[in-house]
Amino acid sequence: MQYSIYWDIHDLMPTPLSSTTFWILTALTGGRRHGYDILGEVESASAGAVVLKVTTLYAALERMEREGLIHPDGDEIVNGRARRYYRISDSGDAALDAEVESLERQARAARERIAGRAVSGGRLAFA
Repeated sequence: MQYSIYWDIHDLMPTPLSSTTFWILTALTGGRRHGYDILGEVESASAGAVVLKVTTLYAALERMEREGLIHPDGDEIVNGRARRYYRISDSGDAALDAEVESLERQARAARERIAGRAVSGGRLAFA
């Protein structure tokens, strides 16, 4: 029996989420939402920094559903208009958690380097 000690780095590190995916998953952590509600929640959660176009949102929702990050959670008609609701899946929740941890690690490393630069008078020495 032969064993390989090689593994792809991508097996160890999650694939980074796109900004659109990150913000949609963030919006869905609060529970089921329909498209226009997701748009508003993304804008609110990002303090106005992210404003998705409707076409961007629906293309992303279709892709995210295919990838198993979200799933549809019912349809209803309100004022003559159809609304489709979505929920974050367990996979989507795990992907968002992994992304947040990665972003926190990156920010922590940058803060440490910035603090080191201030202490060393602008020159950074890396060990």
